[in-house]
Amino acid sequence: MVLLAHLSDLHVDETDRAARRVRRVMDHLRSLPRPVDAVLVTGDVTERGTEAEYARAAELLHAAVPVLLCPGNHDERSAFRRFLLDGRAGRATCGDTGREQAHAATETVGPINQVHRIGHSAIVLLDSTIPGSGEGVLTPETLDWLDTTLADLGRTTPVLLALHHPPVDLHHPLPDRYPLRERGALARLLIRHPEIVGVLGGHAHTAAVSTFVDRPVLLAPAVTWTLRMPWEGDDPADRTAPPALAFHILDENARLTTHFRVVP
Repeated sequence: MVLLAHLSDLHVDETDRAARRVRRVMDHLRSLPRPVDAVLVTGDVTERGTEAEYARAAELLHAAVPVLLCPGNHDERSAFRRFLLDGRAGRATCGDTGREQAHAATETVGPINQVHRIGHSAIVLLDSTIPGSGEGVLTPETLDWLDTTLADLGRTTPVLLALHHPPVDLHHPLPDRYPLRERGALARLLIRHPEIVGVLGGHAHTAAVSTFVDRPVLLAPAVTWTLRMPWEGDDPADRTAPPALAFHILDENARLTTHFRVVP
């Protein structure tokens, strides 16, 4: 059994509010009687992508377990690599306990795509960002890398895909204004690879569950603020809601179960 803690949309900036909320979640994870096998962060680690924000995020995210991170539309690839991946595309430095193996291309400007083996499974993190845009896309380069990576892993390894932009509509004008483009290419790849058991994402600032090509799509709630849906009020940003996260369990039968929790 693999147990993942899934966070998203931290938006670490210079304020004490952002730091307190991230620290609150990480302290909660450290206090668990049974540690998680890894912490997954699906993007928007920082607010503006500055070096100072990344230095602060790296300190806040330090843990005794692997911390796996993919970028979001608020992130900046160069600083993301230097501060969170130690300058390499596929190596998380925030608590490497040896339970993680990471492999990725070593390019410094292209998409940050990674694969991490944890237990009997693999977590594949895809860079869906478009520099300078809030929208997302999986480039042909990324999709080719994914296809090759899945072939190397083999059909018997259950795989979770993680990316910032969800491949589905959320039925809210704010996240749906900045969607993942060209979803058909990803759909065709999922059809070819039944070993992909689920897609994990963020971006929407709300815990949400959907399906894409008959796979579950599971979005982590945001650490920074929670999205109000249109029927809940006119202001989309609920800054009074507590931070929250998802726990994903991938069992020996490749069955995925998710529990959402707020952090008191």
